[in-house]
Amino acid sequence: MENDPETKARIEEAVRKILEESNMDEVTESKIRKQASTELGLDLSVPPFKAFVKQVVQAFLEEKQQQLEEQQQEEGGGVTQDKEFDDDGDLIICKLSEKRKVTIQDFRGKTLVSIREYYRKDGKDLPTSKGISLTEEQWSTFKKNVPAVEKAIEKMESRI
Repeated sequence: MENDPETKARIEEAVRKILEESNMDEVTESKIRKQASTELGLDLSVPPFKAFVKQVVQAFLEEKQQQLEEQQQEEGGGVTQDKEFDDDGDLIICKLSEKRKVTIQDFRGKTLVSIREYYRKDGKDLPTSKGISLTEEQWSTFKKNVPAVEKAIEKMESRI
């Protein structure tokens, strides 16, 4: 039953529907898997199904990212007016959640990648001390090790 194309198609359809209707800042793969399990009447936490759901989620996220990049290219072609800056004038690369942002900042002549929590005061988003700022060298080292982090996450999730 695990490799049954009809079952896989049903799982993929249900997972994609849930993803389309979900708030991407709040949803987790586990929540999606549980909701799809309930809707389909299948236990999707068993290894073959769990791995398949993970593949569907990753493919969906990659498609959305590509659509976003294509849309940004069509709209602005990389023109600066499309860029968003925080109240300190730092370039916002992305918002991880309502209170967390990734920014690029110039600090004493050094470019830093800053992943930080923000709070709202007098209508402005201001950075807290909770977070980390990485130099270009540290960022490069981190980037090179992202695949190792992803493997470790997969390994931990497979134990759950």
